[in-house]
Amino acid sequence: MSSRLVIGSRGSRLALWQAEKIKDDLLRANPGFEIHIEIIKTTGDVKPDPLSVIGGKGVFTKELEEALLDKRIDLAVHSLKDLPTVVPDGLAISAICEREDPRDALVLRNGVRGGSLRELAAGSVVGTSSQRRLAQLKALRPDVVVKDLRGNVDTRVRKLDEGQYDALILASAGLIRLGLRERISAAVATDEILPAVGQGAIAIETRAGDEAAVGATNKLNHRPTELACRAERAFLRGLGGGCQFPIAAHAVIEDDVLSLQGLVARPDGSEILRGASSGVAEHGEGIGAALAARLIDQGAGSLLSGLQHG
Repeated sequence: MSSRLVIGSRGSRLALWQAEKIKDDLLRANPGFEIHIEIIKTTGDVKPDPLSVIGGKGVFTKELEEALLDKRIDLAVHSLKDLPTVVPDGLAISAICEREDPRDALVLRNGVRGGSLRELAAGSVVGTSSQRRLAQLKALRPDVVVKDLRGNVDTRVRKLDEGQYDALILASAGLIRLGLRERISAAVATDEILPAVGQGAIAIETRAGDEAAVGATNKLNHRPTELACRAERAFLRGLGGGCQFPIAAHAVIEDDVLSLQGLVARPDGSEILRGASSGVAEHGEGIGAALAARLIDQGAGSLLSGLQHG
């Protein structure tokens, strides 16, 4: 078996942090391996348009998966929330690493008062590029102004500090990993804004038949995180949605019991369907699929169909 591995990564500071973290963990778990990182540009990195315009499914992953299939790289490191729920033939998720804080974070501009979303002043300009966050924020605070926001984490925070926004909603995990924990004004409770599917988790994707890469990366898998995220991804898969749609899910495991919350919404927050289910953690994918079917029975299917054709 080869002891040389090439990691494919996007070029943003956060993506490279994640790739370097996986490289270090792999070297600790597999002494004697030689591991390199190759930067690959994706559609989501190149096009400045909103994700809802360029399409959420695979926009940050397609080129990495092509490099895997072409054997230019041996493994791809993804933010799991960017990875479509259907993996291309010949590829596999070989590890889902231990999750960082999955919640969203409220980041305030200096001088802006308020310790939570509920305490923001009416008329505050809040930046987000996420349809999921937009829908839930409009439902919670219809009196704030939501303004689109693109760019990497550093760019977004810079725009905030320049005064283009009063507040941002970003993933807590990304801020923590980039050493920006102090910029988190408040963690957003999951009953205010439910996180994205897989948020906070790093996934490693390999060729399914590459025994060396699969064997090396399997060692980094964190079983509780994997079970929780597989439940969330089964929920999303059951709804047929992607990150361009206002779909959210969050699973937690306690004493081998998995509890899953999920929702589907209209982008303006005027309609939100929520559901929850629980069961044996090992049956998480079934729990996720069943919750999706239940919400479809309650009208989620027609709601999503309207978004796709609207």
